[in-house]
Amino acid sequence: MTRMLRVLLCLAVAVFLMGGLAQAKDIEKVRIGTEGAYPPFNYVDSNGNLQGFDIDIAKALCEAMDVKCEFVMQEWSGMIPGLLAKKYDAIIASMSITEEREKKVDFTDKYYQTPAKFVARKGTIEDINKDTLQGKVVGVQRATIHENFVRDKFGDLVEVRSYETLEEANMDLISGRLDLICADSVPLQESLLDKDFGKDFHFVGPGYVDEKWFGEGIGIAVRKKDDKLRKMFNEAIKEIRENGTYQKINAKYFDFDVYGE
Repeated sequence: MTRMLRVLLCLAVAVFLMGGLAQAKDIEKVRIGTEGAYPPFNYVDSNGNLQGFDIDIAKALCEAMDVKCEFVMQEWSGMIPGLLAKKYDAIIASMSITEEREKKVDFTDKYYQTPAKFVARKGTIEDINKDTLQGKVVGVQRATIHENFVRDKFGDLVEVRSYETLEEANMDLISGRLDLICADSVPLQESLLDKDFGKDFHFVGPGYVDEKWFGEGIGIAVRKKDDKLRKMFNEAIKEIRENGTYQKINAKYFDFDVYGE
């Protein structure tokens, strides 16, 4: 072996090792984007700390992957743009796996699935159909599957008003500026129906899980082709489901299996 060949071989090995070290370093910490305004899944407590099912699941997944979690708060409408701009590495914020979103990002397997429902003031609307919805004003959170669902399925019957957060929609429903809200049933229960100010409201109509609008459940979004991180999350989801960690977190927030069928 000539001296030049030995030098080139050493350089190639060094570059390979540096690349491996860099790759290993990349997965020592995972920055996670979340909203912090969607209880009980993600919210900020009275001490200014992020809490909720999404947050606990994220921490459990990071522990299973042996990486450090770092949370980055982001308004919902900018969630995917923030991921694409590399403000964070993954989104764990109750984001549904839909065909439209899969054009921009990749998703893990689901980590939970709950139905969408309508809420209205008691004594005003008792069912969801063309007659009861005609001319009504429906509140939704902006840039969500629930907004798409209401606009597509009932847009010719109702006026749709979109809000930055579900809490803003709740306040307009209570004040009488909305006739109904459509959102995920669990946050509606937590943020409205279980509160004193929500005692005069109730669920109306069935739960909706149509895959056309609601996708395959709630997953973790990563950037396109970030297959290594996506596979790590999938393996971690499977691990915490099998070792009982998921069930413990589930029981902390819900009295039913939030994972769904």
